[in-house]
Amino acid sequence: MKIAYTMTEGKGDLDQVLFRFAKAEMARGQNVVGVVQVNTDREDCPKCDMDVEVLPDGPTIRISQDLGPNSQGCRLDPEALEQAVAEVSNRLGTNAALLVINKFGKHEASGRGFRDTIGQAIALGVPVLCGVNGLNKDAFEEFTDGHATFVEPDPDSIADWFSAPAA
Repeated sequence: MKIAYTMTEGKGDLDQVLFRFAKAEMARGQNVVGVVQVNTDREDCPKCDMDVEVLPDGPTIRISQDLGPNSQGCRLDPEALEQAVAEVSNRLGTNAALLVINKFGKHEASGRGFRDTIGQAIALGVPVLCGVNGLNKDAFEEFTDGHATFVEPDPDSIADWFSAPAA
């Protein structure tokens, strides 16, 4: 099993790291499947729109709901997330070289979201790279039974992990 995670502190930084890494690997001819998140700032609301780009070739799916400018609740659209999960799961059987998941988040921590897709990739022998935040790190480590490798959050370090033989 080859599985790694990476973390950053800055808002949106991890999205950029994973996006740049995935695009570079695809440019090298690797069949990367998964999702990378692209946030779009809004002038009419302090919260950004959250989209995921399904790799390698789309679609882009809006995973945030507009709950109004003063909302405090979770804006994740569970139906849109499940659409992204289905799109990614369908691509895993197409000789995937790597699965990239933008975030092992609250849904994955509770057994939903991309959790089964990650398990599917592991069963197929496809390396997995996940973004993780501090809130869900313990759940991720429990899910991977401590077998995941931490990789520094920069495209070169991630590329080194990806190109290294499985331990």
